[in-house]
Amino acid sequence: MDTFTLEKTFTTWSWGDFAGLGLVFHIVLMIVMTLRIVTVQRNIGVSIAWVAVLYTLPLFGFIAYLLLGEPMIGRRYRERVDQANLMMNDMARREHLVFDQGQELLPANYRGVSQIGTRWTGLGVFPEHHMQLLTDPNTIFQSLIKDINAAQRIILMEFYIVYPKGQVLEVMDALAAAAQRGVECHILADSVGSFSFFNSSAHRSLEKSGVFVHQSLPVGLFKTLFKRSDLRNHRKLVVFDECIGYIGSFNLVDPKFFKQNKNVGQWIDVAIRTTSPQSISITTAMAVVVATDIGAENNDNLNALHHRVNSYTRKLYVMDPTINDLNSRVKVLGSNMDNHEQPDIGSTSIVIPKMPVVEGVLAQLIPSAPQVTAHVIYNTLVTVIHRANKRICMTTPYFVPDEALSGALMIAAKRGVEVTLIVPEKVDSFLVQHASQAYYQELLEAGVTIALFKGGLLHTKTVVIDDDYCLFGTVNIDMRSFYLNMEVSLAIYTPEMVAQVSDCQEVYLQNCRFLGLEEWQQRHGSAHLFDNVVRLFSPLL
Repeated sequence: MDTFTLEKTFTTWSWGDFAGLGLVFHIVLMIVMTLRIVTVQRNIGVSIAWVAVLYTLPLFGFIAYLLLGEPMIGRRYRERVDQANLMMNDMARREHLVFDQGQELLPANYRGVSQIGTRWTGLGVFPEHHMQLLTDPNTIFQSLIKDINAAQRIILMEFYIVYPKGQVLEVMDALAAAAQRGVECHILADSVGSFSFFNSSAHRSLEKSGVFVHQSLPVGLFKTLFKRSDLRNHRKLVVFDECIGYIGSFNLVDPKFFKQNKNVGQWIDVAIRTTSPQSISITTAMAVVVATDIGAENNDNLNALHHRVNSYTRKLYVMDPTINDLNSRVKVLGSNMDNHEQPDIGSTSIVIPKMPVVEGVLAQLIPSAPQVTAHVIYNTLVTVIHRANKRICMTTPYFVPDEALSGALMIAAKRGVEVTLIVPEKVDSFLVQHASQAYYQELLEAGVTIALFKGGLLHTKTVVIDDDYCLFGTVNIDMRSFYLNMEVSLAIYTPEMVAQVSDCQEVYLQNCRFLGLEEWQQRHGSAHLFDNVVRLFSPLL
């Protein structure tokens, strides 16, 4: 067909013909995208939410799904993760480190629950830990600085948010001093969560002092074409000399300075400090997780990890006097504590007595990551809720469950289990606030107690089951934590340690307003309607 014929053909087309062609293209595209969504998405709530977005806002929905619809963590990143895991597994075999152990130490009713974590992460149950619950920021900062000052070989830190103000600067000064005296210091921070840190003078000062600063999951316009930019590293872990570890909801932020313009009060967080005289423990597993995450970030890090793994020998650590004398160090720390000393946490009204060290704790580390460990923490949580016999108590800043999880809580309440949900009265996300509220009525009708915390933004993430099981760590009760973010939880099986977390929850309850079903039903109908509309999109929040 020559040029003249083509021009003649197009000039005979009317605008109606172009509109018809556009309509056909639109219909075909919508059908293809719908089929893609229902084929790829395994969660029915996520599928419905994306289809709703696609048909409500077609152009926006199409672009949003391409960029954010599927948990693509990036092919190269995934390959580096696999290589780092292979290195760690080879090193473990060479050094006779057995990570998938300890099932026989558990009561029979928790062995299946533990096996979920072991199957997907390769990490089992480890005994004989000395653990202490740290419940206020001053105590956490002081403890961190003390351990930084005492570190002899290596410090590994991993945080979602590093906000260089207030007492955080004191931690950074201690890190810089540690690096100057020859301690190998690494800090891995999420690129988005710690944006202000990476653009600060504090970041540059740390690197000048010899601290290795790593950016986790960096974002960029070109990168969004190959991986989701909203898949974030939400972990909070610290390891000193492979024998002292920290885990919890606590980011490296001073709550007196962090997000004070959000009108939600100071953030309330907790952490657990754990040590063990055993040659392999939870802290060993923490070190493996942080080292793997650092190694997966780029090829230089992966090569450095390869060199370290090849030259690593466990004998150097076992013979170190700081580990052989660990029991006495922990006991001294516990004896020096004043259980009646009240923490200073600024303008909040929360007063939690300092907790003593609990010895002989049995625990399991459960890290999760998209496309790596499936939905291991979600599956663990739903399983333990269904196994609960007496009580369930949850604290979470963001409560946006799916139908299976909310159903499990309601079924538990209906079969006589005492179910309590502690959430902040106000959170820093408008949409999450309303999506959470959409679940309140059915939960209240089922007999779930909903306690609205008034003392600030309760950022603590804890689940206590029957006084003998606890999940403690970084995971919010929402689909982002379960399916999209890199998270980490600690499963605790020792009643004495679970009791400390439960006691902390009880103090939170003393600072709560309890929501009544009659009160909630008296809200204006438009408020209920808005909450339910937002709930349609809750799997995407």
